[in-house]
Amino acid sequence: MNDRKLWSVPLTLKAPEFQLLTWIFEQMHGRENVVAMVQIDGTRRQVYVKFTDFQYLQDLLHSTTGQSEYKHDNGELSQVKIEMAGMGTRLVRLANHHTETPDEAVRFAFFQYGEIKEMQLESWSKA
Repeated sequence: MNDRKLWSVPLTLKAPEFQLLTWIFEQMHGRENVVAMVQIDGTRRQVYVKFTDFQYLQDLLHSTTGQSEYKHDNGELSQVKIEMAGMGTRLVRLANHHTETPDEAVRFAFFQYGEIKEMQLESWSKA
């Protein structure tokens, strides 16, 4: 496994898989080599495209201003929303750590995973 970084862009649209993939690669203008993976989430009607080139991704987002159009076989046009995908906000519970550990030590330990929005001390009963 290589250690390249991947960035995702979810595209919101509905289309048969093959036509969808063809359309995505047409939008890349011959730059298929920057795509590491395409994941289709049919339930949410989204497609996640993982890129290996962050600058290309930034240029794509800038040039499309976050949207594009997909033309279906029947001629219907669908608006496609293009945006940077992220992990979103996550709730992390740190159990069984020493209660006297300073908050800054915990922040430092988790800094590499993202910004800590809030910390709170919880007490659970032994039952």
